[in-house]
Amino acid sequence: MLQNLENAPGARKNRKRVGRGPGSTDGKTCGRGHNGYLSRSGSTKRIGFEGGQMPLHIRLPKRGFTNIFRVEFLTVNVAEIEACEKLDKSQLIDVNALRAAGLVGRKELPLKVLGNGDIKSKISVKVDKISASAKEKIEKAGGSVELIPSGRA
Repeated sequence: MLQNLENAPGARKNRKRVGRGPGSTDGKTCGRGHNGYLSRSGSTKRIGFEGGQMPLHIRLPKRGFTNIFRVEFLTVNVAEIEACEKLDKSQLIDVNALRAAGLVGRKELPLKVLGNGDIKSKISVKVDKISASAKEKIEKAGGSVELIPSGRA
């Protein structure tokens, strides 16, 4: 029942009670040492602070870059299309058909067909991009390839 729900044993830890006398090992200065910035309330060290020494993230060199012109594609191989039993190979195969069959993810990206594997079925595909080997294999099996016109390379 909802009113009887409890945390699993060990899921919640009791808070540390400091400043409760010398026998508690955290009495007097409460584990904060003596004077200084860190002994005051409200004091914090920023992430990566190394006591004034040049921090590691600044000592290390910068590497690489982000290509802002890169176009990501959803990819599927001709062998995956051939092996998929959920696809109706007599119909036009596009990104929606492949998504319904579970061959590509849910991301809204352009689709590229790659030529890994063999294909014997006569299929027609409508995609954003296709590799030369995939196009050759599909047309050799009697299928057709239609490219979606877009501004992408």
